[in-house]
Amino acid sequence: MTSSANAPRTTRRADPALESGTEPQELLPRRRPTQERSRRKFEALLSASRELLVDVGFESFTCEEVASRADVPIGTLYQFFANKYVIVCELDRQDLVGVQHELAQFDGEIPSLDWLRFLNTFVDHLAGLWTTDPSRREVWLAMQSTPSTRATGAIHERALAEQITRMLTPLTPDTPPERRHTMAQVLVHVVYSMLGFSVQGDQTREDAVAELKRLMGAYLSVAEKESRMQHRRAARAGERERPRRL
Repeated sequence: MTSSANAPRTTRRADPALESGTEPQELLPRRRPTQERSRRKFEALLSASRELLVDVGFESFTCEEVASRADVPIGTLYQFFANKYVIVCELDRQDLVGVQHELAQFDGEIPSLDWLRFLNTFVDHLAGLWTTDPSRREVWLAMQSTPSTRATGAIHERALAEQITRMLTPLTPDTPPERRHTMAQVLVHVVYSMLGFSVQGDQTREDAVAELKRLMGAYLSVAEKESRMQHRRAARAGERERPRRL
């Protein structure tokens, strides 16, 4: 009999969703349900996954425990999800869709004179979601765990940044589109990083959220001012060119 001390160790791959030597790909469910009965099982699995993430964290998260908590056969889980990495990416997509819906309701408030007040209200709303739903932070942290989850998270962030880019257009109409898109990407990354920071235990949530609002408000105020200056410079240049054409 081979002793446990001499038995070969099983090397656990850091990211079983990836094939060796391939570039990270977006992780998607094998299929999404179309019938009501399947949709209920799908949603039960995702709900159980959120609960499990909060209870044990991503390292101890297993598909078997998800299926058990959802009262769904493990084979049914694997019909939808190849592994736990795909599950957490679908949870992140759920959170993305929710934020996009919230942003759609917020859209149109810019460039109101009260845009800063609306911005503060929206940040408070997001921070409240992270406080009342601890799974949001756990999902965000899990998305940083492997190359493929990070690649999928980057795709989700880009989708959100594209929406924010459109919202920023009325506030910064004379800012070059490429810079506006970069600004949106910066805002998305900073907001999620600061929301994660806000629910850590070594500072109060209110202080962290207040600093986030200061950062975003100052950043967008400068961007708005620069856009106005760019407009005035373009107008002056046009006035100088006009006599020459005459």
